[in-house]
Amino acid sequence: MTTESQGVPGAELSDDDLRREVARLHETRHEVMLNGTEDAFEVHTRRMLELEQEFLRRFPDDAAPDPARTRAGRRE
Repeated sequence: MTTESQGVPGAELSDDDLRREVARLHETRHEVMLNGTEDAFEVHTRRMLELEQEFLRRFPDDAAPDPARTRAGRRE
């Protein structure tokens, strides 16, 4: 398994680059899971988690659930 960093650290990406990178990782997830090596899947997972955490830190409102999808929101 490789331990070297893959790509620019999430904290150093511009907002636009972060959004694009997260979208691309989500687009490629299924392909890597089905056809990638175990190492490729682990690297992809680490990178995806790094960028998702940075996205949530920067854009908490974008990641907030729709109130209609929460138990409390459905009761209202």
